[in-house]
Amino acid sequence: MMPKPLPIQFHATDLDGFANRKGRIAVLAEPGQAPSPGFRRLDRLIRGALTRALGSEAFGKLKSGEAMDLAFPPGIAADAVQLIRLPKKADQAAARKAGAAIGRAHAAGGSLVLAEAHPRAADIAFGLAMRAYDFDSHRTGEKTEPGPVTLMVANAEAVARAAAPMAAVAEGVFFTRDLVNEPANVLTTHDFAARLAAMQDLGLDVEILEEPELVKLGMGALLGVGQGSESPSKVVVMQWHGGRTGEAPFALIGKGVVFDTGGISIKPAGGMEEMTMDMGGAGVVAGVMRTLALRKSKANVVGLVGLVENMPDGRAQRPGDIVKSMKGDTIEVINTDAEGRLVLADVMWYAQERFKPTGMIDLATLTGAIIVALGHENTGVFSNNDDLCNAFLAAAKAEGEGAWRMPMGEAYDAKLKSRLADMMNVGGRDGGAITAAQFLQRFVTPDLPWCHLDIAGTALLKSDTTLAPKGATGWGVMALDRLIRDRFEK
Repeated sequence: MMPKPLPIQFHATDLDGFANRKGRIAVLAEPGQAPSPGFRRLDRLIRGALTRALGSEAFGKLKSGEAMDLAFPPGIAADAVQLIRLPKKADQAAARKAGAAIGRAHAAGGSLVLAEAHPRAADIAFGLAMRAYDFDSHRTGEKTEPGPVTLMVANAEAVARAAAPMAAVAEGVFFTRDLVNEPANVLTTHDFAARLAAMQDLGLDVEILEEPELVKLGMGALLGVGQGSESPSKVVVMQWHGGRTGEAPFALIGKGVVFDTGGISIKPAGGMEEMTMDMGGAGVVAGVMRTLALRKSKANVVGLVGLVENMPDGRAQRPGDIVKSMKGDTIEVINTDAEGRLVLADVMWYAQERFKPTGMIDLATLTGAIIVALGHENTGVFSNNDDLCNAFLAAAKAEGEGAWRMPMGEAYDAKLKSRLADMMNVGGRDGGAITAAQFLQRFVTPDLPWCHLDIAGTALLKSDTTLAPKGATGWGVMALDRLIRDRFEK
């Protein structure tokens, strides 16, 4: 149903057969560095074209990880040879960038990558898989399947072992991207829940809490958001038991608004089609849980997502309504377009009451204010705990996912005071991302390490990035998987 990362095979270096290889051939090089045997063999076949390109001014201007093409080279059957600048001592980011350059140009004929003895071959493969993503489920006409990719390496088995957990991460990212890219008439709350339930085949325990049970639990904040939709609201609980038996899990919470019209506080028409991505937080949680299961993580993690649709209707929630959260606090709904925090409040409280987690991170495409503050380069990070926050920021940096810590404080909290209820769901335009985080903090038990990630600016982009084409990015899957590996699996 959903595309998986491009299969990549690792073969021992074989210098025969270059001449008849179709598709594309990618080769790594660096000025002043001894060329590999594969480079020399290929260079002879194409009459020294690689050597000439390596010494050219154009190649000299390339940064590490960037590439240039030699189209229809003589002497071989390949359509192009891609010459990639990458030294032997390249870092992870440059190696992934090099792989992405191959993935971006990958075509139906397949690719042969001469990585040979490069120590970052697994990272090259990861970058290639990540950038070769294409969401074509709804395009008609004949579809051309991308051809196979073969990496020629000195130690195929060792590279394959190193690449295996990265392949699990790539599949988790793809799962997230697919969910975020799906239109809302396909990804209803029913369909979303069914896709998550299917992950039981990977070893996850998955439960779907339907509206009658949510009513019994007292999730009035979440239910109020979805009461104007034909799609019933749901909470999906995914548990991965990879750590010690009985040990409390770490909790991930995701906002899953499958479409957000703004409700009665309706959004402008321009750009509303992008509100299919308002379930991005839930998509990231789902992608992380898939990754953990695929790589058999040695940690206990629970992922919970609140799935709702925010629609205007005769039954829809109105500005001025007062709802009661599962915690018991009452909330005056000033703006029905500030709905994500209402969903998260109940799911976060449920997660804490049921699972008593060691820590909790929530993710949501929550505010336009965070885009004003940070643009599309960084996710806004809010936290009540320096240790957890710093660990997450370190994981995000290690994976090249932009994240920036934002302030919190009582002065912002005061903006949520209501005349009629315990709190309002908005605190005004100024500091909107911060007051949203302050609202969520009211639903975090004292002393529980917690982070809130506002991914409104990073979940969906209008231009491509190093590892992703334009559209859904899957931001957060890599960072959260790294956090769990570093914090709970060592």
